[in-house]
Amino acid sequence: MSVNRDTEAAEPAEYPAEAGPKASKPSKSSKAAREDSRTDMVGKALGLLVLLGDEPRGASAAELSRRAELPFSTTYRLLGSLTRDGFVDYEPDGRRYHLGLRVFQLGQRVSNHHGFAGTALPILRRVTEETGEATILSVRDGNHHLTVNKVDGPQTFRVTSDPGHLGALHATSVGKVLVAFADDATRTQLVEALDLEPLTEFSITDRDAFRTEIELIRRRGYATMDEENELGMRAVAVPVFNSQGHAFASLATAVPVFRLSLEALVALVPLLQAAAAELSARLPQQ
Repeated sequence: MSVNRDTEAAEPAEYPAEAGPKASKPSKSSKAAREDSRTDMVGKALGLLVLLGDEPRGASAAELSRRAELPFSTTYRLLGSLTRDGFVDYEPDGRRYHLGLRVFQLGQRVSNHHGFAGTALPILRRVTEETGEATILSVRDGNHHLTVNKVDGPQTFRVTSDPGHLGALHATSVGKVLVAFADDATRTQLVEALDLEPLTEFSITDRDAFRTEIELIRRRGYATMDEENELGMRAVAVPVFNSQGHAFASLATAVPVFRLSLEALVALVPLLQAAAAELSARLPQQ
């Protein structure tokens, strides 16, 4: 990723031994300041990529500037650098920016490194063949869950949680599993600090109710979502455990409400648990 050099002072190639009474080299503090500035600009560029990831239809430089709380000139220069390096695409007609193929390439490498593509995909496909419904593999990314792989069922009505999607932990089956089966310290922090945003009228927004839900999930070994994240959809998820007994991923079946009842969905838990055990044995553990 290239950083716009307008924001950096050029450093001389060499310093003469004498210049007038004495030549002075830049102080360590000035070098450190330049390094801090360079790092700060990289962070701002990465922040723009994250914002673009939340905008499937793209965004203008002005919109990104407002959302990132950056000066327009800085945003414009960074977008220019990102576009030149292939991390961002520019659509002249709409004057909008989109994530570029370079991001996709890096994402595929990460997915392959963790086994989410080559190793996990055949297992997800087998689950979908048996259920006829979408199978989703997710991991925790901070206070969200990240969809890392998904296999759609043969039905025309499809689930919209595609790879790369960030979703709420408190309102999804995959998210609740990742909270319930996290290590003790992480689980406590998430239960007490997550923003329990009401995504639908069925979302859990009460802190005590959320604590109760997480304890229930720990006792029974799976989580459900019944129109809490999206009206018309329900899902069931199980943990994928690491060697310490904590969930480093979650595996789910998701369906439209008109196709399967909650009881029929829960009946798929043994199938999901068997697939999760296979994933646990085969995937590099986090």
